[in-house]
Amino acid sequence: MSMAQHNQHIVLAARPRGVIRPGDFAVVDVPMPVAGAGEVLVEVRYLAVEPAMKGWMEARVDYVAPLQIGDVMRGQGAGVVLQSDNPALPVGTLVTGAFGWRRYLVSDGRSAALRKVPQGVSPATALNVLGITGITAWFGMLEIGKPQPGDTVLVSGAAGATGSIAGQLARIAGARVVGLAGGKEKCTWLVNELGFDAAIDYKSEDTAQRVAELCPAGLNVYFDNVGGEILDIALNNLADHARVVLCGGISRYNETGPIAGPVNYFNLVYRRARMEGFIVLDYAARFPEAIESLTKHLNSGALRHHETVLQGFEKLPLALQNLFSGGNMGKQLVAVNP
Repeated sequence: MSMAQHNQHIVLAARPRGVIRPGDFAVVDVPMPVAGAGEVLVEVRYLAVEPAMKGWMEARVDYVAPLQIGDVMRGQGAGVVLQSDNPALPVGTLVTGAFGWRRYLVSDGRSAALRKVPQGVSPATALNVLGITGITAWFGMLEIGKPQPGDTVLVSGAAGATGSIAGQLARIAGARVVGLAGGKEKCTWLVNELGFDAAIDYKSEDTAQRVAELCPAGLNVYFDNVGGEILDIALNNLADHARVVLCGGISRYNETGPIAGPVNYFNLVYRRARMEGFIVLDYAARFPEAIESLTKHLNSGALRHHETVLQGFEKLPLALQNLFSGGNMGKQLVAVNP
């Protein structure tokens, strides 16, 4: 067992108003759990953070039930089995699942939806490309965006966890891919490491002008992780029969008043285009199909990834804040028991 042998949870202490603050969370000491009949004890090694967590904290009407004050923060994690009374999950097995923000947990294998990490795959990769991030990108881009060889695809939030995978999947499909990201380092990574054809730094460039310059024939696919002004720019540059994939809207998550919709949505009519939102949980029965495809791309070297990792359980609130300040590149993780 870990030298710490000390269990803690991070719980929701207050509903955020605007930006997330440290006081919205509380760290609580709890007893070490003990595995019972048919159960395993898991030491959490990594936890992932997602933008959707903010909506759960705020009790927005959403596709999952909101968190209540005092609830353990939800979250996907990766860990190792320390004790086992379950022959399917022997001691030493690396697993991922819906752990929540805990150092240790007990599960019967179903309660936390435990899944074995494939041999040769790191826990960080299992939470990134082969986790909900990669699966979301796979279904959003390939099932809704449907990029074709020669298409022009624009991805916002392209240096984030989902956007970076979505853009590469479009490239693998034969499309020309342009990414939107904040900062020179992220844009360089998109082009030099991930194989994007071009990248636009929305922090230092005129985004509308650059999209028009780089996509003169219009966008066949726009994969939206941002919403707001960027969505309007994309809608203004659609090609005929374009597909707009609504995956996320991080620009709206810190808004406290009414949220405006797209101004020029009627261009969808002029261009005979389609705009569609999706929730990846609707594809749960097909997750193995996506994981198999993503694994092949990983093994072939066609798909690359990056994780931004903060060290220490107490860094989880900061990691979540990073998503809304642009502090991460690729998947944001926390090493729980470094």
